Amino acid sequence: MPALLRAATVAFLLTIGAFLPRAAPKSTIEPCSNSDTCSALVGYTLYTDLKVSEVASLFSVDPISLLLTNAIDISYPDVENHILPSQLFLRVPIPCSCIDGIRKSGTVSYKTRPSDTLSSISSAVYGGLVSADQIKEANPKADLSDPSVIGVGTQLSIPLPCTCFNNTDNNLPAVYMSYVVKDVDTLAGIAARYVTTVSDLMNVNALGSADIEDGDILAIPLSACASNFPTYSKDYGLVVPNGSYAIAASHCVQCSCGPGSRNLYCMPASLAVSCSSMQCRNSNLMLGNLTAQQSSAGCNVTSCSYSGFVNGTISTTLSTSLQPRCPGSQLFPLLSAPPTVVPDTLFSPAQSPSESGGFPTSNPNVVPSTGVVQGFAPAGGPAGSASGGSSGACSLMNHFSSFPVMVMVGLAVKFLLSL
Repeated sequence: MPALLRAATVAFLLTIGAFLPRAAPKSTIEPCSNSDTCSALVGYTLYTDLKVSEVASLFSVDPISLLLTNAIDISYPDVENHILPSQLFLRVPIPCSCIDGIRKSGTVSYKTRPSDTLSSISSAVYGGLVSADQIKEANPKADLSDPSVIGVGTQLSIPLPCTCFNNTDNNLPAVYMSYVVKDVDTLAGIAARYVTTVSDLMNVNALGSADIEDGDILAIPLSACASNFPTYSKDYGLVVPNGSYAIAASHCVQCSCGPGSRNLYCMPASLAVSCSSMQCRNSNLMLGNLTAQQSSAGCNVTSCSYSGFVNGTISTTLSTSLQPRCPGSQLFPLLSAPPTVVPDTLFSPAQSPSESGGFPTSNPNVVPSTGVVQGFAPAGGPAGSASGGSSGACSLMNHFSSFPVMVMVGLAVKFLLSL
């Protein structure tokens, strides 16, 4: 009889265990106290076929900016209405602000549709970048008493995760991308794909170990080229990840960060828009042009560079310098045609300046995906952040969600064993 009781107890525990809640996915947040905004990214996997303009609308971003961030050629006719395939991974540019003492993007707005629920908006539409609870908390005036019944046309604010860390990683320019972990991901695989190290990812995300779970949200530092525009320019703080582009000055200027480069290069954009003069004063040089003349002392280089969008005017700077050797041809990130199928190698940043030029190969262990976020617990941040290597990044985790259920299980076991 005792053997039968033990068997029954084991069967009972296995049954109950199937219903035990898992620890909530964790995320990395950055505490803040100022009002500045930085350039950031979120990694997003399309849940269905969507037009470029639809994806841009979901994140309240410019369609052209979305395409250039992913090095997609914008010269194709009617490219904003190009249909992107389901499961395509994109890097979406978002402004990262300081809201209620932490970094997040507060510019994204979503208009609900029939059959929408907070859960579906969280997990499907936004791919696990935000939780249902976070959406509800960000919209106190909306009628969300029943999260499974939302009025069609309700305007919701979507608080997306982001980090700035002074747009540096180990004292070098960087852009941080919020990435949702999938069950097949490993920290080593993610590090290899995005040309960084496991130790750097652990430091940035305040991880005590390399263990990650499906639905966790990591901040991934991407090597970048930084601008030095004056604070009064509209595009102050522009930072462009390696292997991609950015649009500036009301679609008049296109800036790029070439493979393995730290130098931001800007030139007139190819879009047919009305722009102010892009010629440097007291020179025949246009924006992006340079002349080089070899001499016995070195190479005399004169260049016309972009210095920000100020009061609706494109600001340029003419500079002359003596360099040890004349510069070679400008290297540009490789542009791809607007995708119609999901490529074997998903979009990823170019190799860092410490590596050879070009794009890294895709790691089959890394696939962007979805998840949810909730919980809280403190730790440190990346070197090179505003606080000098201790940014105050926090790893979010709910450690006690299964405690009441475990108490019930313990009582049940005690009862069965007493029979």
